[in-house]
Amino acid sequence: MPNVLSTGTSALLAFQRALSTVSHNVANINTPGYSRQRVDFEARSPAYVGVGYIGRGTQISDIRRVADELANARLIDSGGELARLQQLSSMANRVDALMSDKATGIAGLWSGFFDSVSALSSNASAPAERQNMLGQANALTTRFSQLQGQFDMLGREVNGGLVAGADEINRLAGEIARMNGQIGTANSAAPDLLDRREQLVAELVTYTGGTAVQQDGGALNVFTAGGQALVVGTQPSQLTTVPDPYRPERLQLALQTQGQTIRIDERVMGGRIGGLLEFRNQVLDPAQSELGRIALGLATTFNAGHAAGMDQHGAMGAEFFRVPPPSANAHAGNVGDARLAASVSDLGAVDGRNLVLQWRGGTWSATDASTGVAVPLAGTGSAADPLRVGGLSLVMSGTPQDDDRFLLLPTAQAAGGIGVAITDPARIAAASPVRVHATLDNLGSGKATGLRVSDPAHADLLATASIEFLDGDSYSINGGAAIAWAPGDVIAANGWSFTLDGVPAAGDSFSVGRNGAGSSDNGNAALLAGFDDRRDLNGGNLSLNGAIAGLTTAVGSAARQAEYAAEAQGVLHEQAQAARDSVSGVNLDEEAANMLRLQQAYQAAAQIISTADTMFQTLLGAVRR
Repeated sequence: MPNVLSTGTSALLAFQRALSTVSHNVANINTPGYSRQRVDFEARSPAYVGVGYIGRGTQISDIRRVADELANARLIDSGGELARLQQLSSMANRVDALMSDKATGIAGLWSGFFDSVSALSSNASAPAERQNMLGQANALTTRFSQLQGQFDMLGREVNGGLVAGADEINRLAGEIARMNGQIGTANSAAPDLLDRREQLVAELVTYTGGTAVQQDGGALNVFTAGGQALVVGTQPSQLTTVPDPYRPERLQLALQTQGQTIRIDERVMGGRIGGLLEFRNQVLDPAQSELGRIALGLATTFNAGHAAGMDQHGAMGAEFFRVPPPSANAHAGNVGDARLAASVSDLGAVDGRNLVLQWRGGTWSATDASTGVAVPLAGTGSAADPLRVGGLSLVMSGTPQDDDRFLLLPTAQAAGGIGVAITDPARIAAASPVRVHATLDNLGSGKATGLRVSDPAHADLLATASIEFLDGDSYSINGGAAIAWAPGDVIAANGWSFTLDGVPAAGDSFSVGRNGAGSSDNGNAALLAGFDDRRDLNGGNLSLNGAIAGLTTAVGSAARQAEYAAEAQGVLHEQAQAARDSVSGVNLDEEAANMLRLQQAYQAAAQIISTADTMFQTLLGAVRR
């Protein structure tokens, strides 16, 4: 009789705990990272009764979570990659929206400016057309500045994301390390604690990418995508942000360990942090540099063309656009007092890449800041022999020391500094500074066309020059030596040039002289109106219009690629989640069946106890009689 009671009691307790476990599963069906738990039963040790062994009921041998470590690891890795791509896609789409939207992009105001120049060329003396051109120029430079401001704001958002991310990483790493100490060996740990730790690891990896490795003793060590340790046993690492040594306004991630601060290579970070850094390096910086190159190209070429014209006051064209010089930022660790002053020497060779210049062993070297690939460099850095690299000239002042470095930013800040240099509409140099006249008694059919100024700084540009044809195939300038001529040949002197349509006769003459103040001549304005289609970039292979279209396309392509990659990774992540849930997820139908089965078993165990009670009462009744 006591054996029956003991057996029934063991079953009752075991099934009660099993029902509690099933209830726990159902209660946590929506808990992130929860793994369903399963109860393992085993028979209790039997009792020997002389003639053999009699069973003593059942007991719970283990309550364990149902988990596939490979499926969990795949889900964690997938989550980190999805977080990286989603962060990259979100930020890249914002740049795409800035560049492609008519209200915020550059294309509309760019067209408006060159349309105003074309309108001025049709009526060069009209004050309204001149004022409109200045207004359009100011609107265009303002838009350049606004876009630069938006790019700077996005850069500050990246900084804020790094600071907030470092704080959250430190919090998660600290909790994981603390739980490593609480859990001890994985075999004896509470299933809910293992789930909680795994969920924390998954959250941490969404910030940094990387993996979790279980060490002897059950602790989980967590490493970033680049292999930096975030948690080792019960010791968490500390992340912090430090200023970029070349650009203090930009923050970088660093690892604090053993009293040292070690900068983390931005190219090997994953998760949200990796997405932010990749956006800054692969989308924001190139877009900012290319926008600056377009602004630099506009200002440089337009200023050169404007200088070749004459304004309404009779003066040669002054600078039309202001543009800041390229930056050469010294490294924070430089020992010497050297400084580099940069200027553009060859616009066609300026590609917008940031370069690192280093002084070592008495000479300068240059490398691409992104790839580390060597870049050709010439010159010594003196005023007579400046350093020449990437279309720039650099003059050094002061004395460098070994390993002193500079970051050369050819175009990164140009868009924010461009402005209109003139305020008086009469100062627009729409006229050609010289004009050509044919003598009234010329007998031939020659007519001067295509007068251009090739050298506005020529000392004799405005001096009067006489061209006299000695016969049909030669001419002299100001009575000088005979110069052979054939139809289509260019006649050039004193920084100007023109061609002749038709055939001049012997004795025909032409004069080239200074244009007067208040002239309605539109020669220079007509040339300026076509500057957006001149191929001045990429070694003479790319126009400014082509560069704007290329920038918009490149940003849009980067945004689409990031979006497509994020969508594809989202599908992979869903598959990884489904694979994990197929093993560890709670199935209500299965749990309902288990609950019904255990309920019936519980009732049967209660009946065993009731039977034992009946037996006991029968025995007591027999004794009373």
